[in-house]
Formats: sequence, structure tokens, C-alpha cells
Amino acid sequence: MNYIYDVSERQQAPMDFIAVSALCGLAAVIGNGVRVAPKQHANWKIVPNLWGAIVGEPSTMKTDTMEAALAPLDVFQEEKKKKQQETKDILIELDKREKKKQAYKALKDQDEEQALALLSQSLEYKESEEDDTLNKRRLIVNDVTVEKLGELLKENPRGLLLVRDELSGFLSDLERKEYQSDRAFYLTAFNGDDQFTYDRIGRGTIFIPHVTLSIIGGIQPSRIIPLIQAMHHGTNNDGLLQRFQMLVWPDERQERLWVDRPPNQKAWESYQRIFRSLYDKPLGSPKHPITIRFSAEAQEMFREWWENFQRTIKGGHFSSSLQAHLLKMNKTIPTLALIFELSEGGRFEINRDALERALYWEKYLISHAKLIVEPCDHLPDGFSCTRCL
Repeated sequence: MNYIYDVSERQQAPMDFIAVSALCGLAAVIGNGVRVAPKQHANWKIVPNLWGAIVGEPSTMKTDTMEAALAPLDVFQEEKKKKQQETKDILIELDKREKKKQAYKALKDQDEEQALALLSQSLEYKESEEDDTLNKRRLIVNDVTVEKLGELLKENPRGLLLVRDELSGFLSDLERKEYQSDRAFYLTAFNGDDQFTYDRIGRGTIFIPHVTLSIIGGIQPSRIIPLIQAMHHGTNNDGLLQRFQMLVWPDERQERLWVDRPPNQKAWESYQRIFRSLYDKPLGSPKHPITIRFSAEAQEMFREWWENFQRTIKGGHFSSSLQAHLLKMNKTIPTLALIFELSEGGRFEINRDALERALYWEKYLISHAKLIVEPCDHLPDGFSCTRCL
């Protein structure tokens, strides 16, 4: 995609960071109104959300590349907020007019006190401090408690994208004993279509019929390795870390060049158009999702890949930690194939080309998983990541 090349060159940053962030962003825009069914007859359906982690040192432009990749979502949020504010202003104006009418009627009925009170309300309208409607309707959340996230997911039933500049704090918190209920929530959120109920003093009961969350964030190598080691030793080995399927650690640039030119506007417009085609005309709905299956040719190709992949995983070629990570690809590959198909304008079935692109990503993601996950199985406790760089 030209936009990804353009951002990578201007920022002198890895294309990997931009591409992974873009795919997580597309997954969030598509949301849970669509399901991909990897088999023709079985009732196996997947919500196309993605969790991604871009691994790199502080100087590798992780935050900047995420911001560039997710720029269309920021545009959509601002547009939505503006439209909601315009609607709200109209309703406020109508409310003021109604109060004036009531005031004139009260005055006509000789009730001057009531008339003055109504006129005062119409002239000094104050927005309720508790009214945060404009803040609830969104695509992206950042630093948020689980309780608040639950409220936001209820207000945004298609799902949300959690963006964290630094995933290390988020993941470290979830390792702690007092955050185990939060951890359970996030494990549920990865599935994309499970229910969740909160019972909290103050907030009452919050029922979320479809918990759908995509995640993207950056993390330093020295922060992720201890988490992988802890998982290998059985600490919180519940599959949370393996859910970060879009896990990449590209090589750092040996030399960063001075690039000072305007952004490629055509590339940006083309890139934004892909997101907008999925945002402006969303497919299905959380209550009535549509299901997209593989074409006959793509179905046979996926079956062959799946059978070979299962044999490879169980063949003793991978460590236990890496094996657990790769088993999650049963969801990742169909999800990527669906995203590629929808991004190209497809709406009825996933064709061979989209699946082939997803399988290219399979090889790429496995190479990064081997780089990050597998070596940690053989490192002594407290091993410094700097020794493997």
C-alpha cells in the first residue's frame, strides 16, 4: 500500500509497525457485524478482531507509526462527534423554544413566577455535567478501566480498538493478583462474541451482549521477554499473551536518513478510502451479523493449509510456548483473509487471492513469533534481553 511506504520513508520507521497497526484498525472498523465461517457446513464462526503488539526500542517510532496508521479512525471519530454535537445543539434549541412557549402560556394564565422560571431556563441553558454522550460514541479507547471499558462497549456494540503506546504497563497489571477479574474480561473480549456482566457498587449491573475488542500497542523487547518467560514457567499461562497474534519485532534501521517532504496526498486519500468504505456502509449488525464463507477454490486451499498446519504444529518442531501461540492462528488466518477481501470491495465470499495474502502473513508472523517467543523457552530466569540483541 502506497501510504504505508510513504509513512515508512518519511518517518524512517519499519513498515511492519504501520501495516500491523493498520490491520488492527481495519478489524475494529469492520467490527462484529460480520463473521467469517472457515468451514462450509460446520457452525464455526469467527469475529474478525485482532490483537497486535509492535516490539521495538524507544527510538523506533512505534507511537508515531501507530498514529499514522490509525489516522482514518481519528478522522471518523471527529466527524461523528461533530455531527452528534450539531444534533445536540438542534435539540437544545428546540427545548429552549418549547420552554419559551410554556412561559408565554404561563404568563397568559397569570402565573408570572412560573413564566419567569421557564424563560430563565431557556436563556441560561446549562449542559449536564453527567451528559458524556459525545465521549461515549467512539472507535478508539486508550487508558481506561475495565468498568469504564464495559460501559463504552455497551454504547459501541460493534466493538472498540484499545490503543496503548506502551503495552508493558497494561500487561504487567494483568499479571497481578488483584487484576485477575480484569484479565478474565480481556480473555473474553478476544473471542469477540461472548456476553459479559458486571455487578459493581455504584455502577450497578452492566450487561454487554457482545464483547468485541481489538488491541494494538507498542512494547520494548526488555519488557515483553519476562512476560513470555513467566508464561513458559506456568504463571498466568491462560493464553492471554498468545492472543497477540499480530506480534512483530522488525530489524532496526542501521541508518536513519533525513527525509523532509510533504506527505503523499493521493496515497493518504486511497488509504482512507479503504477504511471509509467499511465505516460509512457497515456490514451487518451485532444483533444480525452476516456470515461470509470461502469460495469453493479458497475453501479447498484453506482445508489443505489447515491440515498441514496442524501436522506441523504437532510434529515436535516447535517449543511448547510457540506451539500454544501458533494454535491461535486458526482464528488469525481466516480473519486476515476476510479483512483483505472486504478491503478490496468483496462482500459475498472470500476468494483465493485474499486467502493467499493471509497465508503470506502466516509465514511472516511465524518468523516473528519464532524470533520473540521461542528463544525465551531456553533463557534462564532474569535473563537480560540486551544479551540477545
